[in-house]
Amino acid sequence: MKKNQHPRKKIDRLAPHPELYHLPMTTDEFRGMPYRPFGNTGLRVSQIGLGTWKFGYPETGDRSRANEKTALKILDKAIELGVTFWDTANRYNSSSGNSERIIGTWFAANPGERRNVELATKMYGLMDGTTPNYCRLSRVNVMEAVYASLERLRTDRIEILQFHWFDETTPAEETLMAVEDLIAQDLVRYLGLSNASLDQLAPYVAKSEHFPRARIRSVQNQFDILHGEDPARKGVFDYCAEHGLSFIPWSPLREGLLTERYLNKSKAKAGDRLVDEKILDRELTGPVLKKLEALAALAAEWSMTLSQLTLAVMRQLRGIGPLIVGCSNARQLVENAKAGKINLSQEQIQAVKKITAI
Repeated sequence: MKKNQHPRKKIDRLAPHPELYHLPMTTDEFRGMPYRPFGNTGLRVSQIGLGTWKFGYPETGDRSRANEKTALKILDKAIELGVTFWDTANRYNSSSGNSERIIGTWFAANPGERRNVELATKMYGLMDGTTPNYCRLSRVNVMEAVYASLERLRTDRIEILQFHWFDETTPAEETLMAVEDLIAQDLVRYLGLSNASLDQLAPYVAKSEHFPRARIRSVQNQFDILHGEDPARKGVFDYCAEHGLSFIPWSPLREGLLTERYLNKSKAKAGDRLVDEKILDRELTGPVLKKLEALAALAAEWSMTLSQLTLAVMRQLRGIGPLIVGCSNARQLVENAKAGKINLSQEQIQAVKKITAI
């Protein structure tokens, strides 16, 4: 929020609001950003979303990359651009909860915008305590983790609760019953999985008739156009498309690899994510660089950036949900958000497919 800018107040329902008179009956966009259905539900989500994995307080040692000041500016820009699907997790960063805290700070300053945001968070891993009951998907931990997330997020509900990992030790019935109770209280509205294989999805799907409120509505797995799915979770992408689940790809830009930043490896430096995480040599191999160069040439020919081309292609794949893209500054978000409005022809998509894994 800009200095001296007044917080956006929550709307007064008892007063008339002429600025909201004469609205159309329905809409499929917000502030210029197209929306899409969230799987086979009635919820609509922004085509381009925001990943907040690296929001935090680096001065405390949480290993985040965007401090509170920067993160709040990114959230300001996101709502301005209609990028309203915000993805976080209780363990971001370093099991600190700091990503959720920053989002909560923004909601506190902008209560009038809460209704415009589709908020997704995750739980599973050890968080907020150190006994075994502070992790996994027991009834105790599901309930307590949601209560804690709501407190950090300074909100009264979570649109999409996601299980960060699969729990082979807790019966699916126990976990789903806890989610049913949370949904009945309107603390959670939809349920999704993350980092799930077909075998791990199966027990929850098998119980869906018994727990209709807690049906799985989405799966958030790693996916990008260079590598496709994680081999350990092969087939989930197609399953989602065939069964009406929203497939939410995490790291669609491969941690920045699918941008112009790494086209010249010699210019990569400290501060670049792949350099800081010491994975540049693993990710930027000779064959990968050739593919990046070919994709960058297509992007230039079609008057867009490499990241915009990447997101535009993914956005048009069958079964894809919101694309959650991380960024370290508002300028990157502006560039990425433009991909939500780019419609590629079938010829263009086929040209990209000849280079990539999709």
